[in-house]
Amino acid sequence: MNRRHFIGGAAAGTVALMLWQFDSGRAEAAYPFTLSDAEWRAKLSPWAYKVLRQQATEYPYSSPLNKEHRAGIFSCAGCAQKLFDAKTKFDSGTGWPSFWAPLPRAVGTSRDFDLGYPRTEVHCARCGGHLGHVFDDGPKPTGKRYCMNGVALAFTPA
Repeated sequence: MNRRHFIGGAAAGTVALMLWQFDSGRAEAAYPFTLSDAEWRAKLSPWAYKVLRQQATEYPYSSPLNKEHRAGIFSCAGCAQKLFDAKTKFDSGTGWPSFWAPLPRAVGTSRDFDLGYPRTEVHCARCGGHLGHVFDDGPKPTGKRYCMNGVALAFTPA
């Protein structure tokens, strides 16, 4: 049974990341980069842990990466796998960093029924971290919108 949890809050004067977390009972798959749960918790910020390891979703418009427009590479915040070239980033108007294509073999997908209807979850092909979802309403040339959680990404300028 899927349960929906609200996760949020921040001290005054800080950027608030409000997250919805979904407990889906999914088993972890084997990935080339693995850490124990304790190691993930030590490595990641609390918000990055909730998104990458527990499939939470950050509040829209909360990521500074929405305003990132320089040339460079967006990588997994968990394992540093290169995921998206900045050339494929576009403003989807949704409040999350969006891309029309990942780098080759960078991500994997799986079906997600957490909201009661099917969606396509996107995860890092190296560590399995939850990144976001992909939709069929993006721009050309792919028509895809990889709608990613900014807290799950790291940016390296070219």
